[in-house]
Amino acid sequence: MLLENKIGIVTGGGSGIGEATALAMAAEGATVVIGNRTVETGEAVCHKIESAGGKAIFQRTDVASAADNEALVGRAEQEYGRLDLAFCNAGIFMEDSVPIHEMPVDQIERGININLTGNIYTIKYSVAAMLRAGGGSIVTNSSIFGLKGMVGLSWYTAAKHGINGITKNTALEYADQNIRVNAIAPGMTKTPSFDESTGGDDELFAGVVPMGRISQSSEIADAVVYLMSDKASYITGAVLSADGGMSA
Repeated sequence: MLLENKIGIVTGGGSGIGEATALAMAAEGATVVIGNRTVETGEAVCHKIESAGGKAIFQRTDVASAADNEALVGRAEQEYGRLDLAFCNAGIFMEDSVPIHEMPVDQIERGININLTGNIYTIKYSVAAMLRAGGGSIVTNSSIFGLKGMVGLSWYTAAKHGINGITKNTALEYADQNIRVNAIAPGMTKTPSFDESTGGDDELFAGVVPMGRISQSSEIADAVVYLMSDKASYITGAVLSADGGMSA
């Protein structure tokens, strides 16, 4: 039980990588507070965890809201007395893949507010709670596009490069205070948003992956749990690629 007796939060925990990670954390012994904009999906994941014998509660969270992030972290402390773990996962993908000069301003603002600024809020309040608890471990959800560019994905790649930056900077600021901060950088991963872009065809992009297949959300979740756990006790400020070799 890699996360036994730990208290953790997951933003965007209602589907995709967030859901898979919440389930994996609970399976490894953590109590999970799931933050999600959509109540139904967030509560459904809590029910899955409870049905498997784990512990989870739901807190409605719009990650773009600083107040909602503070409330999510506060809920963990209120219910369980501390916060040990955080997976800063919430995000959206591109609505339109177009060059930057054609990108609608409202799409840029919304994307940056959710994918970057919102996750910075989650880090801010999680760190404060972990200082009160005497330490903790934070994992952010970056992307292969936090390591490289892609035509038409301007704000998305900017946000994910920013996630890597805040991860490294926060890791340095709290390295001597028992708080580790790392990022996971997934490649092509089967999630509801990925299925929307492929029509559910898992083979559509498999040919560009050296391993010849896309990943399952559970494979990314396992890597997140590793980074959270004491098995990664000497790792901080790292960006771990989980992309089937694409970044290589």
